[in-house]
Amino acid sequence: MASILRPTATSLHKTLSLPWLSFPPPNSCATFTPTRRRSSKCNAFFGEIPGDFFQNAVHIDDSNPLFPLLKFGVSQFEQFTVGLPENGRWVILTATGLGWIYLTARPGVLMGAIDTYILAPLQLGFDSLIGRRNLKMSDFVVGERLGEGSFGVVYSGAIVPKNISVEERVGKAKKRLENDDRFKDRVILKKVKVGTKGAEEFGDYEEWFNYRVSRAAPKSCAEFLGSFVADRTRLEFTKGGKWLVWKFEGDRTLANYLNGRNFPFNIESVMFGRILEGLNNPIKRSALIIKQIMRQIITSLKRIHDTGIVHRDIKPANLVVTKKGQIKLIDFGAATDLRIGKNYIPDSGLLDPDYCPPELFVLPEETPTPPEPIAAILSPVLWQLNSPDLFDTYSAGIILMQMAVPSLRSAAALKNFNSELKAVGHNLIKWREVTRSRPDLRILDLDSGRGWDLATKLVSERGFLRRGRLSAAASLRHPYFLLGGDQAAAVLSKLSLNKQ
Repeated sequence: MASILRPTATSLHKTLSLPWLSFPPPNSCATFTPTRRRSSKCNAFFGEIPGDFFQNAVHIDDSNPLFPLLKFGVSQFEQFTVGLPENGRWVILTATGLGWIYLTARPGVLMGAIDTYILAPLQLGFDSLIGRRNLKMSDFVVGERLGEGSFGVVYSGAIVPKNISVEERVGKAKKRLENDDRFKDRVILKKVKVGTKGAEEFGDYEEWFNYRVSRAAPKSCAEFLGSFVADRTRLEFTKGGKWLVWKFEGDRTLANYLNGRNFPFNIESVMFGRILEGLNNPIKRSALIIKQIMRQIITSLKRIHDTGIVHRDIKPANLVVTKKGQIKLIDFGAATDLRIGKNYIPDSGLLDPDYCPPELFVLPEETPTPPEPIAAILSPVLWQLNSPDLFDTYSAGIILMQMAVPSLRSAAALKNFNSELKAVGHNLIKWREVTRSRPDLRILDLDSGRGWDLATKLVSERGFLRRGRLSAAASLRHPYFLLGGDQAAAVLSKLSLNKQ
């Protein structure tokens, strides 16, 4: 028993120390006991305090960025409770602990306040200092048009070097940037449409969320460089029009690859760095590639959900594939931060209906929209009751079906699939029994049907208390991902590339 207790005591010394509680030194074999004798009533209520109370109950240690804040709070608690009876201290400590758990529960009210009132101003100041918030129209050259949405048009682009004048690049405007040696630093530019109702507000939200996600989950999205407003009308520029700028990480989305005839083999070398060898079975090879893509999508969703953000428009066109084989989320204009009620309107839906879950909205339409401070305080309750993150995981399930079932990759087939799915109450198992399309489900049926099981738990209705569908965190624990053949293939491919 002593050998088991020693590491706990060591870790507790490393976390917090209360003078009114004494802990055994790291090398002691003694068990933990309070220095003062507690009343029998207090003992009956609390029992013996475990040595890892602060680590397991409060979930904090000295490696956590919130550790200094908690340490300061404990010191203030000690000063405040000086002279109070033992029972009084424990009542206050319990209330404080419950408050801490509430404020740090998803979506994280405390971290939201720190982000909004400390990290965001610091980022603004730092970006202004290095000139990131001082972008100008003349800093960029616009290249090929990549796509268009309801509120914006996306282009490839590049940063204009200091030794090139505006007049020089006018004549080269139509030349593909990747073939122009003068432009080394490539970017992605998005023009917010001028004169389109809702476009300006949409652009402002997208800018806000890109800064927000760049702080909270930088690996989940393309690196955001900032924005500028065009100062004159010229070529693609319209005076007064807003432009958003990202570092170029890839100009192809998952939709581009899905539309290719030989998916998923057309993305294989991107995801793994080379063509996988030793897999002659095309079904197993396809399954490995799809699992690698799906793992990255779900991981990115988990990261943003952990910070209280729901994307609300997850689809292949909003998943950029980088040259390093990373899947990153883009187009946050429809996203909502439920921690503070940012860009949240209960009866407003802003996504592609082909990937929309049956509930249509992240929270019930009757959910009130209080001012931001009140919304922040109530957000843990709303999150637990409604599980809004499951909105995105349904869309991810539709993407899994599209990748794994070739007949669902066309727009017409996807619409028909959604129509059939709606008729059977969004139950994939029933759909499989009644559909006349004869889908090829061999990829999902591999490994005792683990892929199919995951799909049925993503593409489904939400049950009692808005549950019944897997969250991103729960999906990553599903047996489908625990069989990590895709991870092994990725590691082996990197080792192979390093040897060459």
